[in-house]
Amino acid sequence: MTISETGLRAFALQLKTHPGDFDRNITRLAEKVRGLPEGSLVVTPEVFVTGYPYDRLDDAANSGEKALSLMTGLSKGKIVTLTLIVKEKGRYYNRSFVFHDGNIVHTQNKVKLFLLGEEDRYLTAGSMEEIRPFEIDGIRFGLTVCFELRYPEIWLRLRGADAILVPARWGLPRKKHLEAMSRALGIANQCYCIVANSGDDEMARSSAIVTPNGDMHLDDLAETIEGRVDLRSVKKIRRYIKMG
Repeated sequence: MTISETGLRAFALQLKTHPGDFDRNITRLAEKVRGLPEGSLVVTPEVFVTGYPYDRLDDAANSGEKALSLMTGLSKGKIVTLTLIVKEKGRYYNRSFVFHDGNIVHTQNKVKLFLLGEEDRYLTAGSMEEIRPFEIDGIRFGLTVCFELRYPEIWLRLRGADAILVPARWGLPRKKHLEAMSRALGIANQCYCIVANSGDDEMARSSAIVTPNGDMHLDDLAETIEGRVDLRSVKKIRRYIKMG
C-alpha cells in the first residue's frame, strides 16, 4: 500500500451489531471491508463483532480470534481498525488492533473503562503507556476508544498525530457530547478525527470525519461515512496556528 503525498481516503463504518450472532457480524464486517477500495483507511465501531455480552465473554473472545484471522487477510492494501474482547491469562480486555497490508502494526487496550456500562466489573483496564502515536507510511496516527474521548490527558498523549482513530459504542443520550468532543479533539490537536460509532438503535451514531479546522462530515443514516485525510490541511493549520 502506498499513501500519496496528499493523504488517503477515510471510511468510518456505522454498523448495527446483531446481538449474540457473532458469526453474522463477522461476515457483515468482512463484506464491508472487502468492498472498500485499495488505499483506504477503515475505522470500525468498538466491539462491533460481539458488543458487550458479559455472560458470554469466552465465546466473545473466541469469535475475536476468528475476526482477527479474517481481517489480517482483508487488510492487504488497506489500513483497518478492529476492536475486540480478548482473553489473556484469565483476564478479559477491550483491545484495539490496527492492520496494515496484512500485518498487525499497533495494539492497545482500553484504559478508561465505562463505569456506567459496568465495563470495570468484567474487563481489565490497560496502561496509559499504550496510548501513543504510531506511524504508517509517513502518516502519524493515534487511537482512542469511545469513553476515553472524555479525557484531555489522552488528547495530550496523542499530540502530533495527523489522524486520530476513534472506534466507539457511544449511547444516544450523550450524542451531543460525542459530536462536541470529536470536533474539539480535531481542533485542539490540529488533526483529523475519524469516528466510527455503532449504528445500533440505542447508540448515538454521529460517526464522522472531522477536519483539523473542526469541520465535521457525518450522516446518521449511512452505514459508511467517507472523507479524506489530507496531509496538506494538517501542515497548513499547524503553520498558521503554531502550538509550540
